[in-house]
Amino acid sequence: MRALVPSNDDRLVEIADVEAPNAGRGDVLIDVEAFSVNRGELSLLANPRPDWRPGQDLAGTVVTSTVSGLPPGVRVAALADWEGWAEQVVVPASRVAPIPDDMTVAEAAALPLAGVTALRLLRRAGSLVGVRMLVTGASGGVGHYVTELATNAGALVTAVTRSAERGARLLELGAAAVVHDVDDAEGPFDVVLESVAGDVFTAALGKTAPDGLVLWYGRAGGPTITVPFGLAMASHGVRIEVFSHHYTPAARDDDVATLVRLVGAGRLHPEIGRTESWTLTEQVLADLRDRRIRGKAVLLVD
Repeated sequence: MRALVPSNDDRLVEIADVEAPNAGRGDVLIDVEAFSVNRGELSLLANPRPDWRPGQDLAGTVVTSTVSGLPPGVRVAALADWEGWAEQVVVPASRVAPIPDDMTVAEAAALPLAGVTALRLLRRAGSLVGVRMLVTGASGGVGHYVTELATNAGALVTAVTRSAERGARLLELGAAAVVHDVDDAEGPFDVVLESVAGDVFTAALGKTAPDGLVLWYGRAGGPTITVPFGLAMASHGVRIEVFSHHYTPAARDDDVATLVRLVGAGRLHPEIGRTESWTLTEQVLADLRDRRIRGKAVLLVD
C-alpha cells in the first residue's frame, strides 16, 4: 500500500510503500479518496516523531466494517487518529459518518477536524443567543466554521482577519462585523475564541467583558500566551481556559455525522482553496506554509 510519510529532506513528505492496515473490533477500513491538510500537521512534519505518519481529515469508501450502518461500499467522511494520507486507513466507527450522494469527497474531507473543533468550542461556550463573540484567526478553517455556526445560533460575531477577501466571505456567512486588528474590535465581548496567541491574545483579553470567557485553542502566530499582571488584575472575573478538542466534555460520538448533516441542510459551507492530486502534496504544503492558499487544501488519492 502507498502512503505519504515524512521525508528526510526539504520536501517534508514522500510517497512510500507501507504495510496495509487491518480493522479491529469497532473499526472501519476505508479506501481513501481524498484528504485535507491541517496547519498542525505542517508543524509536526517539521520535526516528526519516529514511525509517525500524518493525516486526520479524509473521505472515501468503506472496505470492511465490524459495526452496523457502515457496510462496504458506503461513502464516508472520517476523522482518523493519524495515518490518513494513504490509500487505506483504519478509523474508529464513532468518527466515521456516511455522506449523501450530492456531497463530493473533497467537501467531506474538508470537514472533520476543523468542524469538530468548532462544534466543541461552541458547546463549551454555552448558549449563544445574543452573545457578543470575538473570533481571532477567523480566516482559518475553525474560525470559518465557528463564525457560521455561532451566527446561526444567535451570536453577534466579530471576526478578526487580515484578509479583505476572507473578511467579505465571513460577512456573507453572518458575521456582524469584520476587523483586521483586535484593537479595532468594538467590545466588550462575552466570549472570546482565541487561536493566535502572543500580542493578539493579550489584546483580546483586554476586550473581554467582566465575567466573560476566553477559550484559547491555538497559536497560529507562533508564540505562546502571557497575561500581564496589570491586565489580569483589571479583568474582573474573566475565565481563561486552554481548550483541546480531544479532551473536553463537549465531545460527542456523532460530531462528524452532525457536520455532514449541517452541510447537507445548507447550514454549513466548507471552504476549499485548492484541490490537487496527492502526488503534488509537497507543493501544496509549501503553499500552505507560505499562506498562498485560503481555505482548505484537499488532495485526491488518484
